[in-house]
Amino acid sequence: MKLFLVFICLALLTALTMSGQQTTKLTLQDKVSGVHVAYAHVLAEILPPAKGKSITQMTNEKGEAEFSISSPVRVSTSFIGYVQAIDTLYPGKAITLLLQPLVYNVDEVVVTGQISPERVDKSIYKVQTLGTMTINQKAANTLSDLLSGELNIRTTHSSVFGSSVMMQGMGGEHVKFLIDGVPVIGRQNGELDLDQMSMQNVDHVEIIEGPMSVIYGSNALAGVINVITKSPDRRKASLGGEVYIESVGVYNLALSGSYSKGKSSVSFNGSRNFFSGFSVVDTSRNKEWNPKLQYDSDISYLYTAKKTTAKITLGYFNELIRDYGDPSPIFNWDKALDRYFYTNRLTARGEFNQKVFKTGNLNVVSAYSYYNRVKNTYLKNLTNLEKSIYIGDDAQDTTWFDNFLIRPVFSNSLPNELLKYQMGFDINYERGGGKRVDDQQQEIGDYAAFLSLAYTPLPQISIQPGIRVIYNTQYEAPLVYSLNLKWNILEELIVRGSLAKGFRAPSLKELYLYFVDSNHEVRGNPNLIAETSMNYSMDITYNTQTAAAYNWGIDFGLFYNHMRNKIELAKNSGGNLAYTYVNIDQYYTQGFDLKFNNRVYPGLKLILGYGVVGRKLLNNTMINGGKFHYSNDFTVQSNVTWRQTGLEFSTFFKYNGSFPELILQESGRLDIRTINSYNTLDINVSRWFLQRSLNVQVGAKNLFDVTNVSSSGYTESETAHSGTGSPLDWGRTYFVKLQFNIFK
Repeated sequence: MKLFLVFICLALLTALTMSGQQTTKLTLQDKVSGVHVAYAHVLAEILPPAKGKSITQMTNEKGEAEFSISSPVRVSTSFIGYVQAIDTLYPGKAITLLLQPLVYNVDEVVVTGQISPERVDKSIYKVQTLGTMTINQKAANTLSDLLSGELNIRTTHSSVFGSSVMMQGMGGEHVKFLIDGVPVIGRQNGELDLDQMSMQNVDHVEIIEGPMSVIYGSNALAGVINVITKSPDRRKASLGGEVYIESVGVYNLALSGSYSKGKSSVSFNGSRNFFSGFSVVDTSRNKEWNPKLQYDSDISYLYTAKKTTAKITLGYFNELIRDYGDPSPIFNWDKALDRYFYTNRLTARGEFNQKVFKTGNLNVVSAYSYYNRVKNTYLKNLTNLEKSIYIGDDAQDTTWFDNFLIRPVFSNSLPNELLKYQMGFDINYERGGGKRVDDQQQEIGDYAAFLSLAYTPLPQISIQPGIRVIYNTQYEAPLVYSLNLKWNILEELIVRGSLAKGFRAPSLKELYLYFVDSNHEVRGNPNLIAETSMNYSMDITYNTQTAAAYNWGIDFGLFYNHMRNKIELAKNSGGNLAYTYVNIDQYYTQGFDLKFNNRVYPGLKLILGYGVVGRKLLNNTMINGGKFHYSNDFTVQSNVTWRQTGLEFSTFFKYNGSFPELILQESGRLDIRTINSYNTLDINVSRWFLQRSLNVQVGAKNLFDVTNVSSSGYTESETAHSGTGSPLDWGRTYFVKLQFNIFK
């Protein structure tokens, strides 16, 4: 009898407990088309007093998710292509959330250069974002792949230095490359190899054109490209992978995962990228594009509390490039010299974010980066395939660089938000060493304090001045300043204008490094003068903001740059392969870009763009200088979604107009070599399967089969010349890409 009474009591207690639990249905719909949003992620956080507890669900094919709750919960949605929606869900009360589709990424939140995170259309800077959707649509493996089809951004390729970029007519040495706000080290000839920056763990890329020296210091004269990596999310566990195969001999594998518990999350990412090498005519061991093997990995820990966020990341990159030599008569035609180039990059970075008072925020970024490049030369016996270390001049070499960064920034806004301000310190210390570096080791320090104010006298007008005070251990730096204006004439119509002063001290490599390979002999110049620049720009943007099936927008921008003491690589008269760095008195760039966005929702997105860039060198001793040389480009990007089948078609076309390369001879003569125009076209089709857990993508790249692009004008001699061409791309290729994601 006692046992029976105990059983009855337990049953009643359970019933009372369960009576508070009610099944509540949430439905997600597209605000414009009204269709259900299937397989979206919904995070439900139980409101106080049950702090810290959360439930994650995925909507079914009807856009529905059910929650068993006994108290109100806050729900937030996450789905690519839609603005995040937040609402409160009550027990037993079904609701429908209407998700607003993204319109040309104007609703993306950006952080680069901002006093506080801002939507793109609210930012005082003109910021271009390339998000996960664009990365997937382009099937981009590297940063070079992602940027190659963008307007007014010209990527170049070299079998020695890899891929580089040019913005606003200025080279990669004037572009600040960041990963989560931390500068990337390891430049060769002033350029970073963009093929070493993988896209497999990237959330989005933020691009700001024009000097950002006030906020980011040296190397930011042409702009900033900030790669934002993925952070551990609030899901309990996730696992993802990627396989990419391209017909030219590219085989890539990647794996990532995350785990969250309470306020802590950990994530990892690893990839192996292999390229077998390529030549237009493969008649020898030596290839125009050398075989390459890369390993890239990182692990992160994220702590999130109500007012505090802390993230620590440790990343490692390793690359091996094999440069196989041809049989040499010096070794009786049965031996060859093979050179192996090893690159290692280790980065430890930490970020701490703390809410201070009601409106203040303290952000501290610190990092230590180490980079080395090792060259080993082997004598390969082509008969028995044995190899041995080759003893000879410049046959073996190791060069290393490291960098320490700490950047505390405090930002705050007055209660009425009439004035916001940001102030901080930037401490950069860099060393470099090796037998090719003068005196075996050199160092340079760059220490700065900066202040930026955002004044909003009217809701439609924002004014943001900024200054930066710099102490450089080797160069006297000027006061760097900027002024940005933003005027919302209408909600849809925005006018931005800016003027900014830039400063760049020569890098340790430009000052002290002696670089030699089979195609170049580059000597540093310790007598270089630091560069300064002035930039003026204006941008007019109009985007329709209505939630309609048809949206369009237009963006028109102008820029003008004047740089003094530009550091240029000049050809020495003593040898065809010998170069050194010199200062040019004046360097000018000017141009414009026009972009038209067009979307018929939900099936078609079309972007058309046209841009012109002019460049001019001017030196007191220069012969044949003093006028602008122009190049232009035209882009078409389209994305078509066939909803009945789930297929998505993407097309990327770019016309690259003839491009004048300005070559300065030691005699002071400015020679012009014009690289002929060419077209590129990439197409692909993709589809999601298994509740958006598996994506299959197939396509073709470089359909016009561009390989070597011919040039005309002056090259290595003082006489006019028509070249047979320089390697530009691998030619037409076909690829397949598989992605899978598993969440809990």
